[in-house]
Amino acid sequence: MRKFKPGLFLKVLIAIAGGALLGLVAPDFLVRIFKTFNVLFAQILKFIIPLLILGLVTPAIAHVGKGAGKMLLAVLGIAYLSTICSGFFAHLCASNTLPLYLKAGELSSDAVAAKEFLPYFDLKIPPVCDVLTALLLSFLIGVGIIFTDSQALRKGFDEFGGIIRLTIEKVIIPLLPWYVFTMICEMSARGVISTVLASGFKIILTGIVLSILYLVIQYCIAGAIAGKNPFKCLWNMLPAYFTAFSICSSSAAIPVTSECARKNDIPDDIVDFTIPLCSTVHMCGSTIKLAVSAIAVAYLTGTPLPFAVYVHFVLMQGIAAVAAPGVMGGVLMASIGLLESIMGFTPDQTALVMTLYLALDGYGPACNVTGDGAIALIINKLFKKNPA
Repeated sequence: MRKFKPGLFLKVLIAIAGGALLGLVAPDFLVRIFKTFNVLFAQILKFIIPLLILGLVTPAIAHVGKGAGKMLLAVLGIAYLSTICSGFFAHLCASNTLPLYLKAGELSSDAVAAKEFLPYFDLKIPPVCDVLTALLLSFLIGVGIIFTDSQALRKGFDEFGGIIRLTIEKVIIPLLPWYVFTMICEMSARGVISTVLASGFKIILTGIVLSILYLVIQYCIAGAIAGKNPFKCLWNMLPAYFTAFSICSSSAAIPVTSECARKNDIPDDIVDFTIPLCSTVHMCGSTIKLAVSAIAVAYLTGTPLPFAVYVHFVLMQGIAAVAAPGVMGGVLMASIGLLESIMGFTPDQTALVMTLYLALDGYGPACNVTGDGAIALIINKLFKKNPA
């Protein structure tokens, strides 16, 4: 019999349950040990994020641009527009619905008379550069590779990206459940875990509902442009939705997504170009999940979130999401730095966003790949006579 290996979703659930229970009885010295690991891991994350952007966004831009043409620009433009619109849609809905069933400032330091646990040591690991510098540098080098056709740079960043992917997949992702475990254990020991768990269920359910509503809007627009029944087209994409939901990956679901798109009478050449490319640049579902989690955490902790700051975050997060393909939790990893550098989140707030994001990871990729089918409908309408 094959050995059972729990996925990240199950590991995170176990971490949440285990941390909540252990925190009730754990002695202070043990909680401080967990806090030390939590702080150290947060420093490692800060260090790795700019490298992740440099190693994954740069080659993505270089390779996407290699076959640049009208269809490529159309796909990139529509995908980016859809991604940032999903962030604004999430803000519009979440900021108006979350206050109906969440209590403002419930987790703020002033509202919670909580015991504080300090780490035994706090090791500072400064990143090579900040997130915005890494993004700008990635675009500069990526576009430069396109125009100079530098094979040496392209190969070098491909290999560097491979190292970063290996680090994320073999080190960061396996340690994420432990990161969640230590954070939940500390919250339990401080006496605030009941609030976090009760609110977390409502936040996740809100994200799922909003992602489905956004898909309906996407297909209504795509159906109107393509002259097709949007609900029939959306129905044909359901196998892709459930596949991505179960495996928590946009890239791994490409074969199923492509087959579903063909059921909507989209030619093979359009499907074979659009679907794999969209799996790289179209992250509407992951953006909704991240946005709802961040807005909820800001509301619960009493942190002001001006709309101008949120707009800045969404525009930059849509670019950073290019780093996500092929890396489990990639959108989250690429966005952590933006939460702190743009929104001003503390490490504790960022950790809470990560927990909410990872607690049910599948609905983000499911929305991503289903939305890819809507973009394919539009591209087919625009380029079916001359797809070159």
